[in-house]
Amino acid sequence: MYENLIRETEEEGIEIVEMKLTNNIKGLYADKIIAINKNIDTNTEKKCILAEELGHYHTSSGDILDQSKLINRKQEKRARIWGYKKLVGMTKLINAYKNNITNRYELADFLDVTEEYIDEALEYYKEYYGISYKIDNYIIYFDPLSILEIWE
Repeated sequence: MYENLIRETEEEGIEIVEMKLTNNIKGLYADKIIAINKNIDTNTEKKCILAEELGHYHTSSGDILDQSKLINRKQEKRARIWGYKKLVGMTKLINAYKNNITNRYELADFLDVTEEYIDEALEYYKEYYGISYKIDNYIIYFDPLSILEIWE
């Protein structure tokens, strides 16, 4: 839930403010303050934005607003990846499998993220790991998403 991520963020000493942001900006992070655009319709989307902004706290430094610079784009991607791992991590995917989640819509609902966020996270995992990833007794296939449990 969005409220749980807010609580966790505030426990790290980061203030969260919802405010009107311009130029289609959904969120910003600076100096232990995260701004979330209050015009975003759902708490689910706000949660996805908050995860990325929290990722900036953990992975970025300096002003990276100018995305024409490669170093800034890399920091943006690192923050986004941090959010993917936080909200759509491998163990969360396995937990969804154990709870009989069978499609993308159910997965988004189970993890309380948007379907678009699921797609982006799975695309990142596919780019990084290839077609699959083995963890414990499971193999996670990313495209299409499926999980195979290995019995030894």
